Amino acid sequence: MGNSALIVIDMINAYDHPDAELLVPSVRAALPQLTRLIDRARAEGVPVIYANDNFGEWRSHHGEIIETTLAGKNAELVEPILPDDDSLFVVKARHSIFYETPLSYLLSQLGADHVVLCGQVTEQCVLYSALDAHIRQLRVTVPEDAVAHIHGDLAEAALRMMERNMSATVRTADTVAF
Repeated sequence: MGNSALIVIDMINAYDHPDAELLVPSVRAALPQLTRLIDRARAEGVPVIYANDNFGEWRSHHGEIIETTLAGKNAELVEPILPDDDSLFVVKARHSIFYETPLSYLLSQLGADHVVLCGQVTEQCVLYSALDAHIRQLRVTVPEDAVAHIHGDLAEAALRMMERNMSATVRTADTVAF
């Protein structure tokens, strides 16, 4: 066994995009499990890395992204899972958390060979990130109740694909082993 890292994908979000109405109910359902998972990782000394879209704001940094989301209409979805002083933050511009980001290097510096992917959107960013982690020979765990989706049927298919095609461990958040 190596070291683990918990990666929180795209949860710092103002929910002002076209699919937000479909996404928000799933985020609300996943939020309690996601919050517990983050709290447990912190308590166990597991690095918590936020990998988040910059929403096309190329002059922004993570503090500005957080400020923007807290000023939005769904701030209650962000407040419980805000980064703390020990959290790491990687800004991404596309679906995968690895695409043109320093995440691979960061994980190697942490000695992490296992990533736990949580957040949103299961059938998009989580799926593509799991594939990219698998390609990088990282072990992948996805807590199925700590990821949010836009389309439930596609999310179920994505979870099956991650498990079958990427050797990901899919389980509930409370049973994730770091």
